[in-house]
Amino acid sequence: MVTKQFKGSPEDADLRRADSLAREIFSDVANKWAFLIIEALGERTLRFTELRDEIEGISHKMLTQNLRMLERNGLVERRVHPTVPPRVEYTLTESG
Repeated sequence: MVTKQFKGSPEDADLRRADSLAREIFSDVANKWAFLIIEALGERTLRFTELRDEIEGISHKMLTQNLRMLERNGLVERRVHPTVPPRVEYTLTESG
């Protein structure tokens, strides 16, 4: 195992780690579908099928993958209502 040593103060190392995390998140969300999902949600709360209808050309699989990624990165909130069938709504977080 190799341990990377940073030159400079601990604060500099913290900034480098934060910068690396920001780059990782940006590389995830910097894709066509993520931008279109964020744009479609805007100030609204939408269900999965409403989002799919709103975004022309997106497949069920791509919408699912991108919603999960946006949720993982804290940009989208997923709310599941305990009904039959389940009702799932998506909305942007403050960060989104």
